[in-house]
Amino acid sequence: MNGNNKVKVVIVGAGLMGTGIAHAFAISGFQTVLVDISTDSLDRAYSSITEILKSGVKLGKVTEEAADAALGTLTLERELSVGAKNAHWVIETVSENLEAKKAVISTASDVMADDGIIATNTSALSVTEIASILPAPERFIGMHFFNPVHKMKLVELVRGLASSDETVAKTRELCELIGKTSIVVNESPGLTTSRMSALLGNEAMYMLQEGTASAEDIDTALRMGFNHPMGPLELGDLTGWDTRLSVLKYLHSTLGEKFRPCPLIIKMVAAGRLGRKSGHGVYEYEDGKRVPGSGLKVSVS
Repeated sequence: MNGNNKVKVVIVGAGLMGTGIAHAFAISGFQTVLVDISTDSLDRAYSSITEILKSGVKLGKVTEEAADAALGTLTLERELSVGAKNAHWVIETVSENLEAKKAVISTASDVMADDGIIATNTSALSVTEIASILPAPERFIGMHFFNPVHKMKLVELVRGLASSDETVAKTRELCELIGKTSIVVNESPGLTTSRMSALLGNEAMYMLQEGTASAEDIDTALRMGFNHPMGPLELGDLTGWDTRLSVLKYLHSTLGEKFRPCPLIIKMVAAGRLGRKSGHGVYEYEDGKRVPGSGLKVSVS
């Protein structure tokens, strides 16, 4: 894969993840096409990528020439059949809906290069099941990126039942070319990171519910004692407790009792305390910033 500018990568879905992934490929010199049916979503994505590049220039991490070149390699497209034509790679990042993902990869596979590889950014749905509609499921793989993509270096490569060794090897090489470290995971509920993060966050909420320590002290323990960049309760607020609850319910149903959701998470979601996006979760937020001393207080009888 010499000469990134000769390799066409198509990202489908201009949401938060799709925007970050498109930035990663554009700044690495790939022919990058971002596809979404919504013009507004594409406009927001372009503005976001521009801001990330400007920030990189200000911090001295990216030259102005490199930032301009990245925008020059980026194309916005509303029609998937047009955007994915002759593509070498297609990475879909649409909503976690099996039928929506199948529709995207079916359309893409009809128009992309014959030896092209399709990846899904899912962290929950079955890679094997999504690939089942393809004539060449061996060229399908999961690529689980992390938010924010321009800061997070890890990509989980999810190997479905039919994913070939060649597909895995090529995808690992692709990750290296955009400066990411990849790990290979055989398809399983929660993969590695979602499974461990869900268990850690759930236990932290049990500790808060039981009055073991304050929210701030629980988070400080993980930041200072284990060198985590963010505590589990802070991370839950960032991810969204509704999302965390959905993941825990799925893991509980597939992997057993140790993933039973903490009752406090269920109460918080019912009360609309979802985290940053609702303005309050374990902590409260104003203008996107945490309010000091706002950690959830739980009465322990």
